[in-house]
Amino acid sequence: MAMSMSNKAVNRRKNKQVSSTSRSLIVPVLAIAGWLTTILPNPAIAASYSNDYSNCAGRLLKVGVTAEAASQACAAALRPTDLAACVVKIDKETQIAATDALSSCGKARRPEELATCVVGVSLSTKEEANPAVLNYCGRSLLPVRFGQCVVGLRSQIDVPPAQVLDTCISADDSVIGASSSTPPTIIPAGSSIETVPFPTQQTVPAQPTIPTQPTVPTQPGAN
Repeated sequence: MAMSMSNKAVNRRKNKQVSSTSRSLIVPVLAIAGWLTTILPNPAIAASYSNDYSNCAGRLLKVGVTAEAASQACAAALRPTDLAACVVKIDKETQIAATDALSSCGKARRPEELATCVVGVSLSTKEEANPAVLNYCGRSLLPVRFGQCVVGLRSQIDVPPAQVLDTCISADDSVIGASSSTPPTIIPAGSSIETVPFPTQQTVPAQPTIPTQPTVPTQPGAN
């Protein structure tokens, strides 16, 4: 009986030692797990970063833009997907390299309209003025209209590319200047505008000067 009691006591001590050891091991493991959670990104959060910027960088890298140039351009772009679409379209549909188109697409307010202008004008001029086309479309505040001007004139008139580019960019500047100025007031013919003169202020006649009475000397007192 005494032996069984002593065995039970020994077993209890062993169980306590095992449980305390287990707790001592579990605590560091939980601490390490929590630390790793703070370092490793949440999969849901990481997936949400697969957005316009990653799309922009990936498309630019595929057309030969360097990693540094792609990262800077995509980070600075207000609409990264539009920037990438502009560069890719010009690279694929003209003889202009993506590296040359990147700067103009990055500066454009509407990159897709710039690409439409560059592609249309390049096809119309038969690739005779590639650098100039990129420059002119980038200068225009209305690149689609500018491109239509060049293509339309070239389709009917045999004009050298350099001349038609200058003609359309000058007209482009004139249209923008006219739209931004205040339109003049147009008076229909035959109409008259009556002007009412301002009433003049009546002159108040000056009052005549009243002569002052001469001073009468006082008589000396009688002695």
